[in-house]
Amino acid sequence: MTPEIAIFARWPEPGKAKTRLIPALGAEGAAKLYARLLELTVREARASGLPFHLRITGDDPVRFRDWLGDDLDVRDQGGGDLGEKLARVPTPCLMIGSDCPGLTAALLREAADALAEHEAVIGPADDGGYWLLALREPCRDLFADMAWSTPQVFPETMQRLDALGLAPHILPELTDIDTGEDLAAWPDLLA
Repeated sequence: MTPEIAIFARWPEPGKAKTRLIPALGAEGAAKLYARLLELTVREARASGLPFHLRITGDDPVRFRDWLGDDLDVRDQGGGDLGEKLARVPTPCLMIGSDCPGLTAALLREAADALAEHEAVIGPADDGGYWLLALREPCRDLFADMAWSTPQVFPETMQRLDALGLAPHILPELTDIDTGEDLAAWPDLLA
């Protein structure tokens, strides 16, 4: 069965999108940058040839479709913390955010292909989190009581996978754009 990509996205409202970038870019600039990152993510998901949908927050699905394409499957993220939202994604799946400029269609296909041989696939982020998590079967234990947005997310997830007897395929480390310092390697994003 082909895994589906679940892209977690928020409406790029100034003051609510990429708030940790506001000190570097201002509220408008942070929202504008986030919009570009989400457009890039959707473009690469389309190019991968894999089925995908947006799991959204912050506005009506119609506005996301008007902006990013009428063909988009758009679903509400639902309530709760990030762990609860991730745990609701049906498997098999590739779960990604929308703030990783190094994401490519080829990496998404690699993750999907690896899921045929592995129960899990993970793409570590250089901030200690991960930019992709793919699962063949539901695994709620990976998400409960996690200290999200900390450098412990990737190592803690790896420990939990090990405790469950799962040896994931590990993708290349990429950068999530969360703070002004993260932008140094991606000057073209601000052009």
